[in-house]
Amino acid sequence: MHTIEPFYSWRNLYIASEDSRSPFYGYQNSEVYFTDRIYNYTIHPQWDNIGSETLFLKVLYVDYKDGYAIIELFGEWNDLLNNDIMTLKRDVIELMIAEGINKFILICENVFNFHADLDSDDYYAEWQDELEEGWIAVLNLRDQVLTEMSKYNIDQYLVMGGKLDDVAWRTKHPKLLFKQIDELVIRRLGF
Repeated sequence: MHTIEPFYSWRNLYIASEDSRSPFYGYQNSEVYFTDRIYNYTIHPQWDNIGSETLFLKVLYVDYKDGYAIIELFGEWNDLLNNDIMTLKRDVIELMIAEGINKFILICENVFNFHADLDSDDYYAEWQDELEEGWIAVLNLRDQVLTEMSKYNIDQYLVMGGKLDDVAWRTKHPKLLFKQIDELVIRRLGF
């Protein structure tokens, strides 16, 4: 797990820790010290800690003019034990929405498991309600994560599956990736 790094090829275009409007403004990652863990596994120090024991992320790109953010997630998304959706929503997403972001691309190929809170999907519903004409698209989910999210109806809030599970995003400029995902989402949602 310590060898899996967040995508870094767009750093010449955007760095969240240098963006004064970002929830991660001023955040410093170590270049040499591996301090964060998921269970018994040390993870790469470039992942940003959001206060969850099992879910980390990296904001890869934000475009305030067009109102979108591309976020790469890593680890285990555990709403049952850690209420990760609440942590993500309150500590990251709400701050971005306040800055005009209403379209979110979540890259989830490094989310290895998902555990739903069987009693509540309130934070997903709240997030979707706050976006007005926006959306949340999830790319490249692992089969077991897609199955689990669908089983608990999380897919009613997030656009996922189908063509979104096989997007070669690393080879694209973030603006081209957004254009591709926006077209897929608009077609799917029938805007």
